[in-house]
Amino acid sequence: MECYLDNSATTRVLPQVADTVYKVLTQQYGNPSSLHKKGLEAELILEGARRDLAQVLGCDSSEVYFTSGGTEANNWAVYSGYELCRRRATGIVTTAFEHSSVIEPVQFLAEKGAQATFVAPDITGHIDPAAVLGAVDENTGLVSLMLVNNELGTILPIKALAAQIKRKNPQVLVHCDAVQGFGKLPLSVHSLGVDMLTVTGHKIHAPKGIGALYIKKGVHLKPIIRGGQQQKRLRPGTENVAYAAALAQAAQIADQGRVQNTAHATALRDKLLGLCAQNSEVAVNSPADGLPYIVNLSVLGIRSETLLHFLAEQGIYVSSGSACAKGGPSHVLRSTGMDLARADSALRISFSAYTDEREIDCLYQGICQAQATLSRR
Repeated sequence: MECYLDNSATTRVLPQVADTVYKVLTQQYGNPSSLHKKGLEAELILEGARRDLAQVLGCDSSEVYFTSGGTEANNWAVYSGYELCRRRATGIVTTAFEHSSVIEPVQFLAEKGAQATFVAPDITGHIDPAAVLGAVDENTGLVSLMLVNNELGTILPIKALAAQIKRKNPQVLVHCDAVQGFGKLPLSVHSLGVDMLTVTGHKIHAPKGIGALYIKKGVHLKPIIRGGQQQKRLRPGTENVAYAAALAQAAQIADQGRVQNTAHATALRDKLLGLCAQNSEVAVNSPADGLPYIVNLSVLGIRSETLLHFLAEQGIYVSSGSACAKGGPSHVLRSTGMDLARADSALRISFSAYTDEREIDCLYQGICQAQATLSRR
């Protein structure tokens, strides 16, 4: 059987979501800016999707802006958030294990004069809230923190941190990359207390190429794309109506099934960890209190790349880290202080609501076969 256990990289599109995309592409295919019937049809679909997504996020539809995905939304939040604060504050605080679409823009801004602080996780994969708060001062303009780490599954206490940051410096803008937690954790932007929040579609069974940025009313970000009237000129360009509808539909499905799906993911994780506990050559890297959808482990003595190819030949699909790194060394694992050999043997296994328990057995059998077959370095 095919065992797809790389859902943190991307998920398969749900049939009903694919049907929505097809219907919009073939029936409501007008440009939502066109002033005729087909344009109005498309505009109604688009604004309905915006309202539905806003309902899941717990905000007003006027605060939701569709983007091409999480990377664009993160870039927009970091670059424009910093620009908004730059005249009064040049400090940026983030973590050392953020997604590259946050880390690289922050590094770029640091080269241009921003004072960037990257708070490192400890060896258990946790971020010390006191270290984040300690890095915030009167010169801090922007704080960007992920809700869930995409490789380890670490859950950051965003609600508590945002409140403490705002108490210490009320003028700080707080951005949250919620890509991996969206649809899996309870999520209300007003409850979290953030000014901006990023989500994307392809982690929750919508297509690749669609995401959104929540921007709190009163936060006047500048666009990073120019050339059109769409989305109040803040994110111009003809909107991807079909994919926006897909994102909203998938978000609603995920939100409605969240409790049941979390219980399922927890059972899968516990089964995998129980099997790994029998194997002295397998070390678990994910924190015990992490998101149950993500398990990072190291098969000691076998390089990740070698093991990935071995498993793939058997129809077992996992990853060694973020798909955006394309197999490069994991900055996430290195930021924890993990030794190189263990980091170089790491696998990320990630589940969805549709992962079958038999896939866990298949994976573990594949790991054991690899241990018996592959030469150790």
